Amino acid sequence: MSYNNEESINYLEYNSQREHLIIPEYGRYVQNLINQITAIEDREKRNKGARYVISVLGNLNPHLRDVIDFQHKLWDQLFIMSDFKLDIDSPYPIPTREVVQLKPDHLAYPQNFPKYRFYGNNIKYMIDVARKWEEGELKNALTIVIANHMKKSFLSWNKDTVTDEVIFNHLLELSNGELNLTSMKEELSTSQNLLKVNKKQSNKTQFFTKNETNNTSRNQNRPQQNANRNTNTPTNAKPNAPDNTKANLNNPNYKGAKNFKPKNNPNNTL
Repeated sequence: MSYNNEESINYLEYNSQREHLIIPEYGRYVQNLINQITAIEDREKRNKGARYVISVLGNLNPHLRDVIDFQHKLWDQLFIMSDFKLDIDSPYPIPTREVVQLKPDHLAYPQNFPKYRFYGNNIKYMIDVARKWEEGELKNALTIVIANHMKKSFLSWNKDTVTDEVIFNHLLELSNGELNLTSMKEELSTSQNLLKVNKKQSNKTQFFTKNETNNTSRNQNRPQQNANRNTNTPTNAKPNAPDNTKANLNNPNYKGAKNFKPKNNPNNTL
């Protein structure tokens, strides 16, 4: 059957005019196949066609088609591509539009905007806990620990020294006036102790130090080993080796044959 140019133009289709693909990864042929199965009235034939489509989808990912979780995913995608209109017997729970389109609840992220951000949020949590404790030695000890940690956090951002009075005033402000150390006679830890670098070597430093020590000891023992090797190594000289000069005279490729003149043959004839 032949068409002329005007009639053939009417049969052209563009993707913009076609039906929207729900899952474009599988292509339009799979989508059309699912639409045809959905329109079948016989339930047994629909079930048979659905199993056939599942096998086709599995062949697109042969390394995953026998995995149980992946099979569940394929059946869910089958119902999604049928726009949840396919009525068949599924080995897995049939998903619904509400479940698929359900969005998770918004995860609330803690937004704290403290006045002194260089102390961090943990300091504020510690202060809130200390405020709930009963008056006593434990609360006083915890308050001093918090003040020392505040001083350490302050010095980590500002390398200059800071007085204890500044830390006490910040603590009093952050605790709403409940934790007051302004009248304390004892001093907090010094800035040098708080910024003291840990002198313990790390595993990496210990590893390289150990290797350097081993290499140094090896280099020190190497001259002695070389001396012993030179004294104990036998020479390759063979004093009693036979002289093969005369035996090579018959060889035309022997270079020494041209310059060699036997005593009994002054004309150099062989």
